[in-house]
Amino acid sequence: MVLMLTPTSVPTPMQIPVLEDAVSLARYPFLPQAGPWITHLAAENGIDLDVLLDGAALDLSRRRGRMRLIDTVDSDEGVEAAAMGDIHTENGRVLEAFSYYYARLVICASEDERLISRWSQAEAARAEKLLAVDLDNLPVVANTYLSLVRVEENGIWQIGLTDFIEICPSISGDRWRLPNCDVKDGWVTLHEERTYSSSGKLARLLRERIKLDIEKQALEIMAGINNELAMRLAEPVGMVVGLVAARQSEAIEISGAGKDDWPPCMRNAIGQLADAVNVNHFGRVFLAAISRTVGLPRENCVEFFRPAPDFSESVTTYQVGHVYDHEYTPSGCSKLKLNHNCPVARGDDSLCDQIWMDHPLKYVRAKQRRRKQQAVNEEAVESNNAPDA
Repeated sequence: MVLMLTPTSVPTPMQIPVLEDAVSLARYPFLPQAGPWITHLAAENGIDLDVLLDGAALDLSRRRGRMRLIDTVDSDEGVEAAAMGDIHTENGRVLEAFSYYYARLVICASEDERLISRWSQAEAARAEKLLAVDLDNLPVVANTYLSLVRVEENGIWQIGLTDFIEICPSISGDRWRLPNCDVKDGWVTLHEERTYSSSGKLARLLRERIKLDIEKQALEIMAGINNELAMRLAEPVGMVVGLVAARQSEAIEISGAGKDDWPPCMRNAIGQLADAVNVNHFGRVFLAAISRTVGLPRENCVEFFRPAPDFSESVTTYQVGHVYDHEYTPSGCSKLKLNHNCPVARGDDSLCDQIWMDHPLKYVRAKQRRRKQQAVNEEAVESNNAPDA
């Protein structure tokens, strides 16, 4: 049985730059340049599918692959970049390259497109962290995924306007909106900020292209997963699915929240929109995020925005879908207050006055617990008042 490799998807440039450095290829195994190198590495070391799945020689790779999968579920920051093996050695490169391939096979065997999207996002987030400080490889990776990109002598990056426009709708934040950018002659300059370097901004843009490329590769592999391979990967797939279930157990409970459980900030945003008040951007993202968390269908969330003066069905559907697909977490009380989206003053709501109340989801949980306790108390009273048989 041969090792299951797949051609990588075609990046935006028609010609990709050459990258032959084994250390760099091990660091970024998702790159299209890495495919032939890993195939050669497999041939050199006698690695086929059986060895990848069960061979003692790749036991460490499978362990590292499982850690990549655990980070996918447990970490909001993506796959841990610092957990790499020593890729300056042959064994370390084998470990890192095939840990990625093993994790990808497991994710593909889950046949869950949402899980594949989540894993792709986690791996792309790892790449962003590495690229932001990897000034040697940043130009190669940038020219792999962007059609127009260049760096000035002072280290300031510029990206072609077309690439920027295609990528930025997927990124939140005012700095990524075109009217706020420095655009000249078809180039967007990624200026240095005190807390955000030009290379960091470029890495953030690349993250979106890398995520799409990783996801496309995985979906192609998923289509070729047969029953035999799925059965052999059932145990690690079960581990990942179990982790997701455990992580979402509280969210599943919250998803049963009725309107009476909704926090005042959520009800206020809905009420303002119903009155055709133009809720600010932060409030809109919050409403979409908390609607997703409490289990409202995205269609219902879109309807909240319909009375808004600037409502566009296509734009709102896309933006709400982005929040749902990327599983945004609703912001806490401090950020809601800072952005003028908390309608509660002290004394308005006794639950909001509690010292520990610092997040709308705590409000939902508290309301649910109170309702359940009330139901238990009422049942006890009915039981005590029931006539003896």
